[in-house]
Amino acid sequence: MKQDYYEVLGITKGASAAEVKKAYRKKAIEFHPDKNPGDASAEESFKKAAEAYEVLSDPDKKARYDQFGHAAFEGGGGFGGGGMNMDDIFSQFGDIFGGGFGGGGFGGFSGFGGGGQRRVKGSNLRIRVKLTLEEIANGVEKKVKVRRKVQADGVTYKTCATCNGSGQVTKIQNTILGRMQTAATCSSCGGAGQTLDRKPNDADAQGLKVVEETVSINIPAGVEEGMQLKFPNKGNEAPGNGVPGDLLVAIETHEHGTLKREGDNLHYDLYISISEAILGTSKEIDAVNGKVRIKLESGIQSGKILRLRGKGISSLNGYGSGDLLVHVNVWTPKELNKEQKDFFERMQGTENFEPRPQKSDKSFFEKVKDMFS
Repeated sequence: MKQDYYEVLGITKGASAAEVKKAYRKKAIEFHPDKNPGDASAEESFKKAAEAYEVLSDPDKKARYDQFGHAAFEGGGGFGGGGMNMDDIFSQFGDIFGGGFGGGGFGGFSGFGGGGQRRVKGSNLRIRVKLTLEEIANGVEKKVKVRRKVQADGVTYKTCATCNGSGQVTKIQNTILGRMQTAATCSSCGGAGQTLDRKPNDADAQGLKVVEETVSINIPAGVEEGMQLKFPNKGNEAPGNGVPGDLLVAIETHEHGTLKREGDNLHYDLYISISEAILGTSKEIDAVNGKVRIKLESGIQSGKILRLRGKGISSLNGYGSGDLLVHVNVWTPKELNKEQKDFFERMQGTENFEPRPQKSDKSFFEKVKDMFS
């Protein structure tokens, strides 16, 4: 089981953004590979701290994590969908130290990325995927077509002459405090340590070309409209020995014909006639995984809510499924023929047709309260 992100950084759930950043900086300094060469456990702690910071420093991700825990990012939904390698950490969070290691922050770290250079990451791709309620309830594997950049055949690269393959340029300045060394990403190669040598005609200035590919993505059950899932390394490739970007998938939903979603619960409006309410009946209704038959007792009242447990949406955090709430509505006819009208006129004032609500018959407000509890 994954360790709680707040516990990883040693902070409480109510910590401010500044406290989150300060706690991460402290942990990252403690476990930084420059200070712990060859220590696998320190490297793992370093990665855990970066993972926790990546989520807790983002207001949207933090809100999802606070609500669903680690399950909010399962199936590719965020950091937990594949994790970061050391290159990801250095490229995304290098400025948090402002020059604490390697002469200029994480970018100068020489233990990863091959000979000291920081591997460049390709750009992300963003697409929208529209799901049916059935797909949301059960999870689904989708095959989507994307247009992504890949390295063209025949492309070759050479060591950058500006930075000699390090991906960075170092400057030494004399100040009143002494000689200060700073490092910055090489402007010639963008930090890749390589520049384009030869390329075919169909490649761009970076040696990349656009192709259409079919990508398979697994979407977990319980996702909601507006969520964004991240699938690592399925975005655009990077030039040279870089790592591909990510595929970001925004979730949209198709409206269901009869079922309405509220969190993990589903709502269904069932209309029955007066005679069915008086005599009782059975009805077949829609559920998210097919039809279900329910029995309505004689004398059922309009507004009664029947709860079918476990017939709703699978919870994203893995805690079972929601319920299907069936709202019973007794339909009153607007027009009657003479025989029908005569019958109901005779029934006026009779004991059985007089309203006699019992204590067990809940009011509208009690039903609403039960529905949300």
